[in-house]
Amino acid sequence: MLADQQALVVFSGGQDSATCLAWALSRFGRVQTLGFDYGQRHVVELSCRQALREGLSALNPQWAARLGPDTLLRLDIFRDLANTALTSDAPIEEHGPDGLPNTFVPGRNLIFILHAAAWAYSRDIRHLVLGVCQSDYSGYPDCRDDSIKAMQVAVNTGMDTAYVLHTPLMWRSKKDAWTLAEQLGGERLVDLIVERSHTCYLGTRGERHPWGYGCGSCPACRLRAAGYTNYVRAKAGTGPGAQEGTPAACAKNV
Repeated sequence: MLADQQALVVFSGGQDSATCLAWALSRFGRVQTLGFDYGQRHVVELSCRQALREGLSALNPQWAARLGPDTLLRLDIFRDLANTALTSDAPIEEHGPDGLPNTFVPGRNLIFILHAAAWAYSRDIRHLVLGVCQSDYSGYPDCRDDSIKAMQVAVNTGMDTAYVLHTPLMWRSKKDAWTLAEQLGGERLVDLIVERSHTCYLGTRGERHPWGYGCGSCPACRLRAAGYTNYVRAKAGTGPGAQEGTPAACAKNV
């Protein structure tokens, strides 16, 4: 527990960043959240952020006391940089010409980290918490552990400071992410993430599944669903369950 330290969580409103926010609240004395409106295909995920913050505060009075302000930054450059399925209405393709899904937004997480570090600089925050993960990635270069470590060196060198970039989910599968949520906040936190977070690439909020809301067929929904199924099976002692598949877990905001 770093009771005398502040942390900044890059918080999108998705499953991963919600889990990371709970992780940060269990470790740091003060935690602020930062989101990015970057011209994404839909704003459903962003609209979930406040409900998740309120839900986390209601779960634990200590978390409520530690949770600081939320900020939403607008970055409208991504549509000018590249045409992707996350910044346009293009059909989602899991294998593009370069071998990457067309949901990959080049440099997005790198730009998020840079802006988060700059925002944290004048607020004396040196711990940045990110929801990226390598174990479930589908080739996204900016989700890799090496990329995050390189960015830590870059921002520390460029700003002459000592940031620590925390990635609690880096080596966890989606099943493990659900398990971590339960370890942090019990089944109530799992239920909160199911009900109030959003993952679906298409922004579908009208269809309710055991694992949450979404279209159920896009890569993000399939991965979330498979992870939840494996988590439930592991809890029931019926084995690890089916393989979680290979769709991108890190195509969402970090």
